[in-house]
This record gives sequence, structure tokens and C-alpha cells, in this order.
Amino acid sequence: MPTNPKQLVADAKGRMHHSLETVLKELSTMRTGRASVAMLDTIRVDYYGTATPLNQVGNLAVPDPTLITLQPWDPSLLPAIEKAIRGSDLDLNPQNDGKLIRIPVPQLNEERRRNLVKVAHKHAEEGKVAIRNVRRDVNDHLKKLMKDHELSEDDEKHALAEVQKLTDQHTAEIDAALKKKETEIMEV
Repeated sequence: MPTNPKQLVADAKGRMHHSLETVLKELSTMRTGRASVAMLDTIRVDYYGTATPLNQVGNLAVPDPTLITLQPWDPSLLPAIEKAIRGSDLDLNPQNDGKLIRIPVPQLNEERRRNLVKVAHKHAEEGKVAIRNVRRDVNDHLKKLMKDHELSEDDEKHALAEVQKLTDQHTAEIDAALKKKETEIMEV
């Protein structure tokens, strides 16, 4: 870990930003009542022995808010793609016409919406815990530098305040993203 307070704060900022990006990605792949190609990002299909994301085996499109289409570049992959989509936890039922896979995105029922909101809250809380862990690590390091007389008291206080400001900022961004996702999920 760096020994300069500015480097420590910069390191904390980078690690907190990474945690925020992880939460935003998790939330973006969650299913809502509206079709989005991002919700298929976690699905992998066996492509010549390699687990490959769907967006790398064909063209994905959203022609209307309740439908996703996937046109694979290799038509022999159609059954494997269909199986991978059915096997995901998205509750989707793809339809294969021999050239194109149509994936209707049905409206969610109330119980499923509430469960998805719980999952979204879990992802957000995991992100906040990661951010608080970064804060704790950096604060411990700053206090150790202070104890070893490598840092003045004023510099320590300034760096601790900066780290807390970063923590509050990233936590607020997670809360905002969660609120937006919750609204999307509960929208009928």
C-alpha cells in the first residue's frame, strides 16, 4: 500500500469506484418488465468448447419493449443458445424459428417483482460493505502512519475527511442507482 496520504486517498477512490461499477453492472443485468440486451450479459453458451457471452455469438436486438431477438452467426448454435437461455435464472422462454431466436420478456408478477427488489438491495448492500471495507483499510493505514510519525496530525485528519467524503459519495451513488432500479422493477 502507498505511504503518501494523497496516494492512499487516490487508491481508495479507485477501489471504491471499482466497487460502485460492480454494483451498477449487477443492477443493469437484473430483469425488469422491459426488454434489455444487458439482462442477457451473464448468460454463456458453449461455443467450440469455450463459454462465450451471447453478444459474441450473434446479433442482439430489442425491436420492441417486450421482445429481444438474437440472430447467431453460426446457425448450428441455435439449440445451445436456446438451452442456455432456458437454463438461466431469468425465467425466459426463447422461441427458435431455425434462423432467429425470439425471446419474449413477459411482465413480472408482484411476487417476482418483490423478490427482484430484495436481490437488488442485496447487491447494493454488498457494494456498500466493500466501500466501507476500503475506507477501514485506508483509515487503519493512515493511523499507522500517524503512529509511526510519518504523517502529521493535520495531514491525517485531512486524509481521513477526504476518505469519508469519498465513502459518502460512492454510497450515495449506489443508493441512487438502487432507487432507480427499484422503480424500474416495480413499474407495471
